Amino acid sequence: MKVACVGGGPASLYFSILMKRVDPAHDITVYERNPAGSTYGWGVTYWDELFGYLHDVDPESAREISASSARWDSWVVHLHERATVTVGHGDKGFGISRRRLLAILAERAESLGVRVEYEREIAGEEDVADADLDVAGDGVNSRLRERHAEHFGTEVMVGRNPYMWLGTTKVLDSFTFAFVETEHGWIWCYGYPYSEEHSTFIVECGPDTWRGLGLDTANEADGLAHLEKLFAEVLDGQPLIGRTQADGGPHWLHFRTLTNRTWHRGNLVLLGDSAHTTHYSIGAGTALALGDAAFLVDALHADADLETALAGYERERMTAIRPSQRAARRSAQWYEHVPRYVDRPPREMIALLNQRHSGLLPHVPPRLYYWAGSTAAAVSGLGARLFRRG
Repeated sequence: MKVACVGGGPASLYFSILMKRVDPAHDITVYERNPAGSTYGWGVTYWDELFGYLHDVDPESAREISASSARWDSWVVHLHERATVTVGHGDKGFGISRRRLLAILAERAESLGVRVEYEREIAGEEDVADADLDVAGDGVNSRLRERHAEHFGTEVMVGRNPYMWLGTTKVLDSFTFAFVETEHGWIWCYGYPYSEEHSTFIVECGPDTWRGLGLDTANEADGLAHLEKLFAEVLDGQPLIGRTQADGGPHWLHFRTLTNRTWHRGNLVLLGDSAHTTHYSIGAGTALALGDAAFLVDALHADADLETALAGYERERMTAIRPSQRAARRSAQWYEHVPRYVDRPPREMIALLNQRHSGLLPHVPPRLYYWAGSTAAAVSGLGARLFRRG
C-alpha cells in the first residue's frame, strides 16, 4: 500500500512505524510543513499503561522514549497560604520533551524505510494523488479536514478559561498543582518535569481574573514577570519561558474541544488531533494519538477492503475513546468552576480535585459529595475487615 501521512506529529509517525513493522513492503511518506526540530510545546505526559503498550508493539522506540523521560509517582498540591500536600498516586507518570519524542519517532520510522519530508506543504489530496491512503495527522487545524468539514461534521466547542502553555527551568519533583488566590479571583497551574533541565508549566484562570490581573493586555515580558511572582512558591526563583507570538504578545489560548461525526472520506482518514481533542487537564492527548495509530493499523490489516477497514477503525476507536472524552469534558468544567471547590478544607478540596471526572459532582454540593464518598469508603473498609475476620 502507498500511504501519504500529512503532518509529522506523534500520530502520523507512530502509524508509519507500526505499518512498516506489520509489512515492510508498505510505501509510506510522512509530510511535515515545518523544518525538522521546530515543534511547538514543551513536554508531554504519558502513564504506566501506555508505556507497557509501547514496549509490546515496538520495543526499540519504547526504550528510547523511556530513557529520555522524567518520572513521578505522586502529586503535590499547593493551596495558597493554607497547605502543601503530597498525595501518592497509583499510576507512575512520565514526561518527555515533545521535540525529543518526535525526534525518536522520526528516527525510528526512517530506520524502517519510511520517508520523512520536512518543509513540505500538502494543501489537499491532489498533492498526493498517487497514494492509496491519505492520513490526515495535521492537527486540530487540519487543512485536509477543513476542506471537507461538512462531510466530517466538524464541531468545535471553545472553553471558557484562558490558559497559557509555558516552560520553566525549575525541575519539579512531582506532578504539581498550585492554586493562588488574588484580589481578582483564583489562578492556578499544572506543572510536571519532562527532562533533567525543564518542566512544563500550564497556567489557567477564569476570564474575570485574567482581565483583573491585566494579563489580557500585558506584553509577554510583563505577563511572565507577574506570573513568576504569583507562583514564586512553586518556581523557587526560576524563570518561566514563553512562546512569543509574531506581535510580541503572550500566547494565551482558549482550549478547543474538536469532534467529528465521521473520521473518513474515500481514501482520506483522520488521526489524532485532526479527529478529536481532549482537554489538557487529563494528560491524555499523546496517548490517544498513539492509540489512534494502533487502531488504524489493526483495521487496515484486518480487512483488505479500504472502505470497510476505515469504517471499522472509526467505529471501534470512537467507542474506545468515549470514556476519555467524557472525563476531559468534566475535568475542564471542574476548572471552570474552581471557586466552588477551592475554599473547602485542604483534604476535602484535594479529594474533589481527584474526583473531577465524576458526572455526579457538578450536581451535588461539594461537602455532601465528599461526605458521601468518605462514608462509602469507611463502610467498604469495615466490610472488608469483617469479611477477613469471618
